Amino acid sequence: MEHSCVRLGDLPDEILLIIFQKLYNCDVLYSFMGLNQRLDTILYNRIFTRNLSLIKYVHRSSYQFNIILDRFSLEILPKINDKIERLSIESSFIKRILLVTNYPNLHALDLYDFEPETASTLFRRKIFFFYTLSMITYTRQIYLKIFFK
Repeated sequence: MEHSCVRLGDLPDEILLIIFQKLYNCDVLYSFMGLNQRLDTILYNRIFTRNLSLIKYVHRSSYQFNIILDRFSLEILPKINDKIERLSIESSFIKRILLVTNYPNLHALDLYDFEPETASTLFRRKIFFFYTLSMITYTRQIYLKIFFK
């Protein structure tokens, strides 16, 4: 019996889409974005960019988490910012994610693990918060959901 080797790049786009849809969106973007133009074209699909949740990464080691967050904030989010409609993030990295780029199509922002004191401080500092939201929404209404610890 002969062994054949099939590489990821040998698969048709439709098969890659099916495989990628079975995986967590952020893992797919983090792992495959920037490898080549063909994969980037597939990853720019709304299926992978419309709803992003970075909550899963909070439970990793801080070193690993910082590498992932740096790649997202410096490389990935600026490329897909206009496609993101819903963003779920943990409160401790709100500034890092929200201030890195504009999100013109963002309709929902989920903030997780908010301490009541942090929320109070953030909302008292309306200048930062509303400046950030205005950068995101361009004066459109945004659905904001906060999950307290």
